[in-house]
Amino acid sequence: MNYENHIAHFVKYNRNKLRLTQEELAEKAGVGLRFVRDLEQGKETLRMDKINQVLQLFGYTITPGPGRIKDPYDILINHFNRNVHIYLRDESELFGFIIDNITEDNVIVAWKFVSNNNAIEYQKTKNPTLESTIPHALIENIENIQNS
Repeated sequence: MNYENHIAHFVKYNRNKLRLTQEELAEKAGVGLRFVRDLEQGKETLRMDKINQVLQLFGYTITPGPGRIKDPYDILINHFNRNVHIYLRDESELFGFIIDNITEDNVIVAWKFVSNNNAIEYQKTKNPTLESTIPHALIENIENIQNS
């Protein structure tokens, strides 16, 4: 997934969370409907100032700086409730399922996780003691595991 798609997923996720149509988002941001559609489809050649106009509605802007390997909305869309292999910044690795997100001020900051060792019991009991919390900032990379 490229950088533009992270923005596309972020905008669409937040627009839907606020129950806005694309038309309403375009009007509130002061951009055209076509721009919002292109943005949500991940078009690679969009004006940065207009992207920031849209992002400002959600309290964000794009600025230069170090990025994370995985955007939280990429994890939510592509790895949620799937068997995953998570590489953490401390070089440890986890295998299991991301079952929920934890937000602060409408920003995903951590993930509820169930290891493969506990997955069957958790599926039967939903026992919260089988869950662990992974701060998003500690995730270096994440991959889906293909079950055969």
